[in-house]
Amino acid sequence: MFPRLKIPLRRCSRATLLRWATALLCVVSLVANLSLLAAQALPIGLLLLQLVATLGVCWHLGHGARSISMRPAELADRMLKVQESERQHLSRELHDDIGQLLTAAKLQLDWLQRRVPGELQAHCGSLRSTLEDSLSKVRDVSAILNPRQLASLGLEASLRAHLVRTLANSDVHWSLECHQRLGGVTEEVAMAAFRITQEAVTNMLRHAQARNLTVRLQRSPNGLALSIQDDGLGFIPAANPAEAGQRGMAGMQERATALKGSLEITSQLGLGTRIDALFPWPPRTHERARTPHSP
Repeated sequence: MFPRLKIPLRRCSRATLLRWATALLCVVSLVANLSLLAAQALPIGLLLLQLVATLGVCWHLGHGARSISMRPAELADRMLKVQESERQHLSRELHDDIGQLLTAAKLQLDWLQRRVPGELQAHCGSLRSTLEDSLSKVRDVSAILNPRQLASLGLEASLRAHLVRTLANSDVHWSLECHQRLGGVTEEVAMAAFRITQEAVTNMLRHAQARNLTVRLQRSPNGLALSIQDDGLGFIPAANPAEAGQRGMAGMQERATALKGSLEITSQLGLGTRIDALFPWPPRTHERARTPHSP
């Protein structure tokens, strides 16, 4: 997931061996002192001190191993939170600053258009069209960076709005299938499912040359299932997308893994691509989610 982490871990291997060697020496020394206890009197305090030191070293080794194993997952979660925070910041900047400036320019153009001679009306109309297109694109980018409608409209409606907006000028025939109410879906799961679909649709438009796209959302006893399938050119999925430079695919896997879910990419050259993600239910909604709800 994070190839750069492998280098520090290799560099720490000698330090780890040194710690284990220290622990082994403590154990050997403790056993030797216990064997000498029968031959000559040794201070009991010294033996207790050595026993405590040995237990401390062993606890430190075990705790350190658990901490190292947790760091990649914690780092992935932190990176995703920072990424979402930056996207929200950029979205606000676009919407509040650039969007307002374009709106003000449009209002000033309306005032000017009512006062210019007739021969300049065509130029004002062309400028107005450019401002409206620019304002529309800024709003679209702002919505992509920060899908505010997730909280108010829900995951299904937000995905549908994104597909309508993104595929409006393409030749792709698409469908969004969701035959159940998505109750119990947390904000984190909804955001991850939205971002994975967003990345998959972007990749399809850039590389797949697909004609058809199907997105499915389904409740299951194990969690929320997301399926994205196209009939495009397909590709050969890498075993490690990050190392292969497939940052989009790596980002999808990181989002699923951060929520203790799974993501599987199935693709062959000429046979399209299918992405299946599963996000487990939170403990408080797991039992309720076992029974699918009909709309």
